[in-house]
Amino acid sequence: MEDRRPIEILLVEDDPGDVLMTQEAFAEHETPVNVSVAGDGVAALEFLRKQGRWADAPEPDLVLLDLNLPRMDGMEVLAVVKNDPMLRHIPIVVLTTSDAQEDVVGSYSLHANAYVTKPVDFDKFQAVVRQIDEFFVSTVLRPGH
Repeated sequence: MEDRRPIEILLVEDDPGDVLMTQEAFAEHETPVNVSVAGDGVAALEFLRKQGRWADAPEPDLVLLDLNLPRMDGMEVLAVVKNDPMLRHIPIVVLTTSDAQEDVVGSYSLHANAYVTKPVDFDKFQAVVRQIDEFFVSTVLRPGH
């Protein structure tokens, strides 16, 4: 039996252009997808912990996490989430412009589920998001499904 509940994605991204491109890429998928956006690391943790204005936030099925964020960077967010017994089960894909080995190794050492470098080309960016969508949304079993 197919699950038709919308897939909940938390996009942690401060670049409005990347937010728009990501939302557009997910909008093309046949499975309903809700994309919530947190513009910095502090907001991401508040969302995940359902604090303040995020009290009614859905639990995401997937987090797409940029590393270069204001207030709290993505590595710090990743460390906090993966060390929190209530949150660590949520898959996190690092989606960032950095291809520095220290960022790749650091992300995986903090238990990121995947590390993807953002292409600068619009079509390639959308293709990458669609691949993430196809794998983590359509293929991978999620808790509670």
